[in-house]
Amino acid sequence: MPINFTVVPVEDVEGDGDSEAVAGGSRPPLGKIFRKEDNDENSQGPHLEDDSQKESSPFINTDDEEEHYYEGKNMALFEEEMDSNPMVSSLLNKLANYTNLTQGVREHEEAEDGVRRVAVKVPQMGTFIGVYLPCMQNILGVILFLRLTWIVGTAGILGTFAIVSMCCICTLLTAISMSAIATNGVVPAGGSYYMISRSLGPEFGGAVGLCFYLGTTFAGSMYILGTIEILLIYIIPNPTVFPESESSMSNNMRVYGTCCLLLMALVVFVGVKYVNKLALVFLACVVLSIMATYAGVIKTAIEPPEFNVCLLGNRSLNNKMFEICAKTVSVKNVTEFTKLWGIFCKPNATCDDYFDLNNLTEIPAVPGLLSGVIKDNLWGDYGPAGTYLERKSQPSVQVQEASSHMDKPYVFNDIATYFTLLVGIYFPSVTGIMAGSNRSGDLRDAQRSIPIGTIMAILTTSFLYISCVVLFGACIEGVVLRDKFGYSVKNNPVIGILAWPSPWVIVIGSFFSCCGAGLQSLTGAPRLLQAIARDGIIPFLQVFGHGKANGEPTWALLLTVGICEIGILIASLDAVAPILSMFFLMCYLFVNLACAVQTLLRTPNWRPRFKFYHWTLSFLGMSLCLSLMFVCSWYYALVAMVIAGCLYKYIEYRGAVKEWGDGIRGLSLNAARYALIRLEEVPLHTKNWRPQLLVLCKLDSELGVKHPRLLTFTSQLKAGKGLTIVSSVLEGTYMTRGNEAKAGEKNLKAAMAAEKMKGFSHVVVSSNLRDGFSLLIQSAGLGGMKHNAVLMAWPAGGGLVHDSLARRNFIETVRETTAAQQALLVAKNIDHFPSNQDRLTEGTIDVWWIVHDGGMLMLLPFLLSQHKAQLIHDRNTASHSTTNERDAKATTDRVHMTWTKDKLVNERNRHREGLGVKDIFNMRPEWENLNQTNVRRMHTAVKLNEVVLKKSRKSQLVLLNMPGPPKNKKGDDNYMEFLEVLMDGLDRVLLVRGGGREVITIYS
Repeated sequence: MPINFTVVPVEDVEGDGDSEAVAGGSRPPLGKIFRKEDNDENSQGPHLEDDSQKESSPFINTDDEEEHYYEGKNMALFEEEMDSNPMVSSLLNKLANYTNLTQGVREHEEAEDGVRRVAVKVPQMGTFIGVYLPCMQNILGVILFLRLTWIVGTAGILGTFAIVSMCCICTLLTAISMSAIATNGVVPAGGSYYMISRSLGPEFGGAVGLCFYLGTTFAGSMYILGTIEILLIYIIPNPTVFPESESSMSNNMRVYGTCCLLLMALVVFVGVKYVNKLALVFLACVVLSIMATYAGVIKTAIEPPEFNVCLLGNRSLNNKMFEICAKTVSVKNVTEFTKLWGIFCKPNATCDDYFDLNNLTEIPAVPGLLSGVIKDNLWGDYGPAGTYLERKSQPSVQVQEASSHMDKPYVFNDIATYFTLLVGIYFPSVTGIMAGSNRSGDLRDAQRSIPIGTIMAILTTSFLYISCVVLFGACIEGVVLRDKFGYSVKNNPVIGILAWPSPWVIVIGSFFSCCGAGLQSLTGAPRLLQAIARDGIIPFLQVFGHGKANGEPTWALLLTVGICEIGILIASLDAVAPILSMFFLMCYLFVNLACAVQTLLRTPNWRPRFKFYHWTLSFLGMSLCLSLMFVCSWYYALVAMVIAGCLYKYIEYRGAVKEWGDGIRGLSLNAARYALIRLEEVPLHTKNWRPQLLVLCKLDSELGVKHPRLLTFTSQLKAGKGLTIVSSVLEGTYMTRGNEAKAGEKNLKAAMAAEKMKGFSHVVVSSNLRDGFSLLIQSAGLGGMKHNAVLMAWPAGGGLVHDSLARRNFIETVRETTAAQQALLVAKNIDHFPSNQDRLTEGTIDVWWIVHDGGMLMLLPFLLSQHKAQLIHDRNTASHSTTNERDAKATTDRVHMTWTKDKLVNERNRHREGLGVKDIFNMRPEWENLNQTNVRRMHTAVKLNEVVLKKSRKSQLVLLNMPGPPKNKKGDDNYMEFLEVLMDGLDRVLLVRGGGREVITIYS
């Protein structure tokens, strides 16, 4: 049904002064506006003399000169709420004037606190300039110019089409999820990291943010390696740093790459504004290179370029070492051997067998668009490292070769090729989709520009990639496509021989494109790390949040350069590409996860306005990202997940506490709700019973915990896990002591944290302590997670005082736990109990099991022995049978199980007094009227105390059955006296009363 909102107009119609204040003029401080009225007579000023003026002004002020901002606003009815709830008009005014400055990439950031801040004019970028072009520039790059032709030749047109389709669909689905996040509310200025972290929470946000940072850093390594590869192979083909050998290329890549990295880092350090100004130049290089490629494709349909490939049999040859593709040549009617003959033949005219049996042929490297070569390039041609590049349709005579001919001018596969490897190498070419959202603070309308610009850039680049795949396969010979470095076409890039008017267009364009992408990675990655460090969620990264006076992240830049150098030392673009693929895929995976989770949980603040979004698209994108991670490299995927998991746990346990209203918290709430409902559906079995403790604490006058050892003992009992609720009661009313109750809860939480105890704290305010404890016993907990046992301290000093308040509260608490069928644990001398740091190497826990009340006395010693700060070490439980004195002395470190009924029956027969120890545990309503019965019960308590003292005086802890209270309150005095006598002379005692159900079982 439709919902109508009405905003109450509060405009001032009496004068212009207040209207100007509403329009944005100076406003008085809130402390002066909302001044509490103390005295009507004293606070009324001379300007409020008549009743009409007094009625029209809701706020009475003694200051005649102060601006009465709220006069005439018709808000007298809500006067008392103004301190905490602002007027809707002022709230809407703030929202209308909201400004979003860029965070991160700024040449001159705001000065630090204490210095007058300089106003920064917000740049206003539209969709095309702010989102579309940056995404295009980041998506199109090194892989397109250096590896796409090789992927087409190796995987075939159909295989490459599948690779491109999977990767593009993955990024498109992620872009849809990003669009949903962007249209959910105001996009923060931090860009992608802020959108992800504020949606996923600090743990996931920090882990994914660092993965995004590592991916961006390794992307810088990839771009620099691409730059050096273009430089050393196509621009300066004869490097002189290392002599030519098998490893010389890798070593030269390392040296030149390190120098290039240092040079780029220096440029970034000196001034980012130069990088930003050159961005358009780098984009122009990319566009011109692509236009030259399409122009070359059109030209091949008219006139194919004059690039030929020399084949020996069906094997491709590296024509860098020779000019003429023939064995002999006729010069002035004289047949002479060519340079190629000298390569394959020795001076004594002994030639290579394959060279002798096969002919040399030249075929066009680019047959043209109408040549029909597309049929040969439909299917892939994978092979191990070191295999020859062969044209399958070319006839040849195969020979048995003893060894490989690496010294011959054949073109070989430099690495083993397979489908999953190509996926990992190709995926970085689609990872620029967040370039637009990273500039969210510079956009005129981020909610509109980010979805449209990002999706349009993905659709455009996807069309370019797919069209290039088809056109490359339709124009270029397959054996040339598989030539990764263009050795068979005179060291020209394969895409360069297709371009028009010259291959140098591609060489120069791709070189500057890679340089620009590398500079942008070195510019963006340190600022991303700085944003993570300034959030304070990862303590060891806080040093990287600092920088120069203008905000440049100097320390983050140094770390980025160090990590980037690791990628450069790998010295292989093909090896670095899968690494950054993992980190980007993990980042995209969690973006989709955030959207899917918040939609499925129906989070109230998750209301994206992007009309093409649906949670199934996010789920499909998440599944596709996870699949691509393991398709690219399963071991890299596991390493990336382990890194993200370790970061998650580190932030969870060591990071700063942040609350960003993330969707993962909603997932926890839904899981908890589901679990609570499930717990109530099935009754609890004895095997699953564990003590769910309600700990009744007392707070002192300063709201501190009066008996902190009660929490220590609770943590030692919680080796059985389960629920723990630490609660207390304050006397009074909640209106007067509400703040004290909140402070008490904070103190309880601090005390629990000091004892490393997991649980909940709760402080209630009641008219008296007895009602408060009754309320807690009845209502603490929720559903199946309600407490089943109550732990409290013995009322020290109040047991023998006649009609004392503490005694009455204690007995009523015992009665109510019995009525609620909850177990009760009462600790005497709780302050003498050992702390978690104490290690008691000797002594026993003596269990005096007098009546069977569910087995609590059997379970508690076991739980205590499970704690690392246990009272005893390696305690074993004896049977119910009576043990003789010799066995008891031989097993002094065991828990004593004493069946006192038999012993006291013998004692009774010896003294010929017909009484049983169970008499004090089966009190009847009429017992307080029979003085002789009281005497007998007191005598029983004294005798039982003597037996306990004889056996357990030196025990570390004594566990005793606690008798129930009398039903008639007239017997309370005698009941407390019996308990005092029963525990007399014992230091640490735990009285245990069962809840009326079995808590242990002998069955597995």
